[in-house]
Amino acid sequence: MTPEPTAPASHTTQLLDVFQHEVAVFARRAEQTRLAGLGPARNSMDRAAYLLLSRLDQDGPTGVKALAAGMGIDSSTVTRQVAPLVDSGLVSRSADPDDGRAVVLSLSPRGSERLDEVRSSRRDLMSALTQDWTEEEMTTFCVLLARLNSAISHLSQRPAGDQ
Repeated sequence: MTPEPTAPASHTTQLLDVFQHEVAVFARRAEQTRLAGLGPARNSMDRAAYLLLSRLDQDGPTGVKALAAGMGIDSSTVTRQVAPLVDSGLVSRSADPDDGRAVVLSLSPRGSERLDEVRSSRRDLMSALTQDWTEEEMTTFCVLLARLNSAISHLSQRPAGDQ
């Protein structure tokens, strides 16, 4: 018996295959190289610390629960990840004036300075990686990457049965 010929994959299916493969390659290369900048600040701050400091810089002093919710992680993870940042003086911890049992986290002046150094290093890396891109291409990529990150965030927040 001869096998039945299979229908050619649709253009959308082929595109999705290429897309998922490129995302997988990007994730592996990003982890291998840590895409953590150029110069003296290269690889000087892990991803969790960078994201926490960036969020505190963006939002200002924030409670642990609000910080966790904004980052899409649980409070215990924030508490564990922020402890070394407090110990190293990059983050300040104080009692919440509205609820003495709660903690408010804020970026310290030292944390702000380190974050600026790391951002500059990472900006230099992005500049080197995209040196032959037009501003329009960079803008389009940023918009689409932010859209993908948002979709991933929304999907991960849905109950497991709804996915």
